[in-house]
Amino acid sequence: MKQQLKNRTQKYAADGWHLCTKFPLSREYNAFCNQLIRCSSSVGANYRAACRAKSDADFINKLKIVEEADESMYFLELLLQVSNKEHEEIKRLHKEGNELLAIVVTSIKTMRAKNRKS
Repeated sequence: MKQQLKNRTQKYAADGWHLCTKFPLSREYNAFCNQLIRCSSSVGANYRAACRAKSDADFINKLKIVEEADESMYFLELLLQVSNKEHEEIKRLHKEGNELLAIVVTSIKTMRAKNRKS
């Protein structure tokens, strides 16, 4: 499961980058695209860091950073509003971000519940 999620988060970052290459180079688009690339790549990078956590508490703290998937979704929503292109790809990436976020939130809740029982 860990390797699948590592692959999935890495693909999410790459797909965000590919999406951004389809927009014109302008100050306005660059602002949103730069943020999207930053936060979508942060999802996978921080998930990998969480996988190397030294304790359950460290795992939870690192996994909370993976919630930047929500920030990615925000910039995808903005691109959907301001652009008249790539709507299907934006929606697909938004859905993937939402699924990744749901997995992370569930993992955090599961780990917290496990720690409370201990």
